[in-house]
Amino acid sequence: MVEIDPDWWKNLFDETYLITDARSVCDHGVTCREVDFLETALKLEKTWPILDLCGGQGRHSLELSRRGFEQVTVVDYSRFLIDLGKKQADDEGLNTRFLRKDARKTGLASESFMATFVMASSLGYFKDDLQNEAILHEACRVLLAGGTILLDLPSQEFVLDHFSPQSWHETEGGIVICRQRRVEGDIICGREMVISKKEGLIRDADYCTRLYSEERIREMLISAGFDSVSVQEDFVSHEKEGDYGLMNNRMITIARKSG
Repeated sequence: MVEIDPDWWKNLFDETYLITDARSVCDHGVTCREVDFLETALKLEKTWPILDLCGGQGRHSLELSRRGFEQVTVVDYSRFLIDLGKKQADDEGLNTRFLRKDARKTGLASESFMATFVMASSLGYFKDDLQNEAILHEACRVLLAGGTILLDLPSQEFVLDHFSPQSWHETEGGIVICRQRRVEGDIICGREMVISKKEGLIRDADYCTRLYSEERIREMLISAGFDSVSVQEDFVSHEKEGDYGLMNNRMITIARKSG
């Protein structure tokens, strides 16, 4: 059994990621449906300072900025994705702010945001769950009292009930993405192979994601300083059927910073 590098997430989110996950992270229709949901679920106001944590190239934040939201900040570790988002914002004349930082310790000012969200199953990359909890503690620190957080998480029940040890799909450009998966307790471990029909192997990498039950994520949020936790199961933003991995069916969790 291959031991997964605990820092796998530092290298996976690059230009190849935009190919392997294009059906989700490069689909404008998917993004717009998710932003529609964010606006409603968090009751966002256009003047609020909003933090998109682990936001990648900022697809949700850019769309919020297009809709007139005035203070939107994206934090992500991937320099490639942050630079891509900055360029998109510049090209469109948007004021979206992009910062390359570690979500566990952003260095942002305390109590400076009214809402934050972690979309696209981006919480749970650490096998050491204390590191995942650190992200929630950091989110609480930077929120104003009464501010809200939204987590877009894989549905543990759905993933385990519909578990498939492997999947594959092909892009229009002749790139084949093969994924092999195994379950280790509440962690999904995977191997991703990306193969070009013209050039051969592009990537062979391992990754992991922790699955959370409703009870566990409530416990973590309360411990981090949140209350009024609510959970919605069966969130789906893809219109077409297919194996989208952990993005097929998700659990939306919303909580408020205590005080």
